[in-house]
Order: sequence, then C-alpha cells, then structure tokens
Amino acid sequence: MATNAEFFGHPIGLRTLFLTEMWERMSYYGMRALLVLYMTGAVTMANAGLGMSALEAQAIYGIYVGMVYFLAVPGGWLGDNLFGHQRAVLYGAVIIALGHLTLAVPIQSGLFFGLVLVAIGSGLLKSNISTIVGKLYADEDPRRDAGFTIFYMSINIGSTVGYAICGFMGEKIGWHWGFGAAGVGMILGVIQYVRTRHLLGDAGLEPNPMPAAKRQQYGRWALAIGVVSAVIVMLFGTGAIEVSASVFAENLAYALTTIAGIYFVYLYGFAGLNVAERQNVVLLFLLFIAAAAFWSGFDQSGGSLNLFARDYTDLNVLGVEMPVSWVQFFNPIYVVVFAPMFAAFWAYLGRRNLDPSLPIKFALGLLFMGLSFVVMLLAVGVALESAPIGLQWLLITYLLQTWGELTLSPIGLSAFSRYSPKRYVGQMFGLWFLASAIGGVLAGLLGGEATDGGLQSMSPIFTYMIQYYFGIAAVLAVLAYFFRTKKEASREG
Repeated sequence: MATNAEFFGHPIGLRTLFLTEMWERMSYYGMRALLVLYMTGAVTMANAGLGMSALEAQAIYGIYVGMVYFLAVPGGWLGDNLFGHQRAVLYGAVIIALGHLTLAVPIQSGLFFGLVLVAIGSGLLKSNISTIVGKLYADEDPRRDAGFTIFYMSINIGSTVGYAICGFMGEKIGWHWGFGAAGVGMILGVIQYVRTRHLLGDAGLEPNPMPAAKRQQYGRWALAIGVVSAVIVMLFGTGAIEVSASVFAENLAYALTTIAGIYFVYLYGFAGLNVAERQNVVLLFLLFIAAAAFWSGFDQSGGSLNLFARDYTDLNVLGVEMPVSWVQFFNPIYVVVFAPMFAAFWAYLGRRNLDPSLPIKFALGLLFMGLSFVVMLLAVGVALESAPIGLQWLLITYLLQTWGELTLSPIGLSAFSRYSPKRYVGQMFGLWFLASAIGGVLAGLLGGEATDGGLQSMSPIFTYMIQYYFGIAAVLAVLAYFFRTKKEASREG
C-alpha cells in the first residue's frame, strides 16, 4: 500500500487514479456522444456534419471503439515490460489530449488522425490504470471489490460532465468546439495526475524485473512495430489505401476474436502456469465471452440508440429541446445512484457467505441487457405507429443496462485483478479491454444494420440481440454449477 492515508476508507492513491480516470472518461464519452451525430449530420446545416450514411458512420464508430480497447493489450504489455504502469498512464493521457485537440481542428483529415491518437493514448492508459488500482491492495484485501466499484464511479462522473459540456457545445455551438472541450478536460486530467502521482507510492512504478538485454530487445521490437504501424496509419490517413469502413469493421471483428482466442490458448498451454492458474484462465475466458457480448449492446448508446433518440424521440423537456447527446446522461446518473447500493449489496452477501459466483453475476448482467432490448423492441413498435415517442422508453432502457453494467463491469475488473497470473496482470487487463474492443466493433456493425433501413430494420436486429443475451446467460448459469476455481469456491461458496 502506498501510504497510510485513506480515500473513503481505501488507499489514498485511489484518489489520484479516480480523478485521472474521471477526466479521461469525460473526454472520451463527451467526444463519443458527438461522433455519430457529427458524421451523419447534414452538410447543409449551419452546424454542418459530414453527411455519411448511418451504416458507414456506425462502422467507423465501431472501429474506433474497438481500437480504443484493443490497443489496451499492447498498452498493458508496454506497461508490464518497458514503461511501468505509472509512466504508461502519463504517456497515454498526454497522447489522448493531443488527439482531442486534433479533432478540434475543423478539417476532415483531423477526424482520422484525432481518432487514431485518442485510440493509442487510451490503449496505454486504460489497462495500466486499472492495474495500478489492483496493486494498491493486498491479494486477499476484502476492500478490493468495493475499491473497484468506487473507481468505476469515476467513469460515470466523468462521462456525465462530458455529455453535459461537450454535448452542449458540440450540438449548440459547433462540433469542433465540443471536441475541443474534451481536449481541455484531458489536459486537466494530465495536470492532476502529475501533481498527485506521488500518492501512488511504488504501486505500478517499475516494469517487471528482467535482464537488461531482454528489456532492450523488447524495446527494439516495440520501436519496430511502432514505426510500421505509423506508416500504415499514414497510408490510410492520406488516402493511399482505401477500404470500406463496414468491410474493415467486419474483418477487424474476426481478427480481434482470433487474437483473443490465440492468447488464451497460449496462456493455458504454453505460459508455464500451474494447475490453479490454468483453472483461473478458464474462468476468465468464460467471463471474457460474456463481457464481449454485453458491450456489443451497451455501446449502442453512442450509435443506434443515439440515432433513435435524435430521429424518433420527443426531446422536449419543460418546453426546451435538449441536445440529443444529453439522453446519454441517464446511464452515468444511474450508476452514481446505484453503484453504492450494488457495492453494499455484494458486501452484505459476502459477509454471509451468500455472494453469487462470478458466472452467475455475469449471467445477471446479460439478462438485464437482454431485457433492455425487449424494451427497445416495444419502443420501435410504438414508434412505427406514431413517432416521436416519449423519452421514458430510453429512460427504462438505460436503467436496465445500468443494472447490467453494475452487475458485470466492476466485478469483471476485480476478477481480472484477482485471478490473473501475476506475471501477466497488465496483459490480462488488456484482454479484459479486448472484450470491450470486440463488443465495440460488433456494436458498430449491429447498430449500422439496425438503423440502415430506419425503424423497419431495427426489430430483427434487436430480436437477434435479445436471443443471444438470454442464450449466453443460460449457458453461464449452467456452467456456474460445474466450474469453480479453488479460490472462488473458498471465497464465494
């Protein structure tokens, strides 16, 4: 533990990470709320968009979200082996700020290069900041789950601020003003991290110990891959290589799934793990599949649900037309309200040895997500009869998704911190975010198909999503009775 001082009964270093994550999520979600609206906005409007089709725009959205989380895998590796987790977070935060400021420049190429920079910076920051949270606690510290839940609240406080400021400025003043506001928020996050980094002590300060020659070799590999990647980015950014966004997104989904499968096989069979560690890897693989499915629905908030709010929902509140992006307020507000209740509920069950197993918690998360799309299916039916419809449909949808999120996401972070092989903890957090990457790409593809034909194309896609959520939840519920790691059996009954 870094110091004896505390933050809400937790290590004081959690405060530094809480505020850093808050500002990073402010910039990320504030910009993301505008992205699809900007790309699909009419070019003839005073606040001109890019005039893209819903299919193309959501494919780009899916690629972007996917890359943000996919790059957490190499970001975790760099933190583990070259930079140390603390420096990786700092480098990532600076690059994110540069990305948002690039998006603020009103030129079309700024969109591509800005998104690339934000994705690279997020890859460095996301897995490493979560790793540091875990390192603030001893392995068997009972505060760990509650600590991750508190940390998770920072995401939702930040996203609320982002939606409020970036959403208003982007829609009411100008898209690039909204992107610029996200950059200012990230600059504040960098300043805060630099000034309070000392509170982290030695948690995540140094990379894994290894011979100097091996570290130098790793550094040469990283540099070579970075140079090749930069050349490829430049070729795409300058138009030397052209490819359909939807085709690229489909292939990216296949590639990310293949990478995840290969890495889990490597960990299980070739990483030199003992029997208990291999059992833990199998557990984390099951949670990985469930998480990828969950995020493919959750990330519809910036895509198909955002367009549904814009095109088919009455946003008039007390005689004032609110910005479309403000509809996404509901999720973070719900999280701030319900996160303490969920944390207290899990702690209550844990003290009585009644805490559900991890697969059961994840199954509950998927059930809530499935129910949210049942609500949306009903909303589409009402909209087909008479649109625009009331805001309450999206209120209920986001409430159910929030309950699912609180049942799955902070618990998943804690599980990957607790059960990951110690030598691979940064990379395992990268795998956790790789599930978000796959889910994000699928969200773009599914959202594009759902909105490409208007309301008529939404019903079959939402029905399909309901079926696979309920199906995966049922499989997890069955497996929960046949699979336990020794640690989970002793801790969770």
